[in-house]
Amino acid sequence: MQFQRVRDLWNAGKPVINGWLSTSSSFVAEIMAAQGYDSVTIDLQHGFVGYEQATAMLQAMRASNVTPMVRVPWLDPADIMKALDAGAFGIICPMINNAEEATRFASYLRYPPQGLRSFGPTRVSIAAGADYGKTANEQVFGLAMIETAEAMKNLSSIVKTPGIDGVYIGPADLTLGLTGRKYPTGFDREEPEMVDAIRTILKEAHNAGIKAALHCGTPAYAAKAIGWGFDFVTISNDVRLLAGAAGQSVAAVRALLGEQASAAAPAPAKSGY
Repeated sequence: MQFQRVRDLWNAGKPVINGWLSTSSSFVAEIMAAQGYDSVTIDLQHGFVGYEQATAMLQAMRASNVTPMVRVPWLDPADIMKALDAGAFGIICPMINNAEEATRFASYLRYPPQGLRSFGPTRVSIAAGADYGKTANEQVFGLAMIETAEAMKNLSSIVKTPGIDGVYIGPADLTLGLTGRKYPTGFDREEPEMVDAIRTILKEAHNAGIKAALHCGTPAYAAKAIGWGFDFVTISNDVRLLAGAAGQSVAAVRALLGEQASAAAPAPAKSGY
């Protein structure tokens, strides 16, 4: 079905390309969902998005063949269950540091007897059908974020937690957690020790039979991550894409104006550009 594109790709042995939404706009969500992503994630942790706004964004994405996902603010059962009730089929949970937290996260994703999720699929039963409750445990999936030194220490037990479908690497926080302020913050890590940490997480996840996901800043790094074997990559977000496209557009106009001015005026006249 429509919402299962991520699982369909994984079952076929193919990687998932994920979009990311940090702004609270159903129109932006609709635009992003129509651009060819396999899934699109609404960020409730660092994004400027509230619950009601996220619900409208999930509604806007329904017209496109993407799996709707939410990154919740924290490991909180209310946030996770409400996101699922609103129509998210994938949940990314930040700052999972040990197996106990991973177990709690898994329990909030699914109805009994597999978990502790409370039944009240307010919107998702409309979007996915009246039989949602019968199939939800198999349809939803959860990615536990690995982004701290404690999580790296407990990695082998986290990835073996029943009910966790995969791990999601937050490279900016992971770099801070493992190296402090040694390196600038950011996504696409090139430092050998960070590349080694990222690939260690990938290997541990696959050894445990679960998926590995990585947040990337550029298409080139996302392609490299898929080459390493990652099953899921996020490329940038709506804010960075908008800023980048706008900046390139303005720079292109200024460059063209500079070229025209240099052709029609003495050389010093182009110094203002």
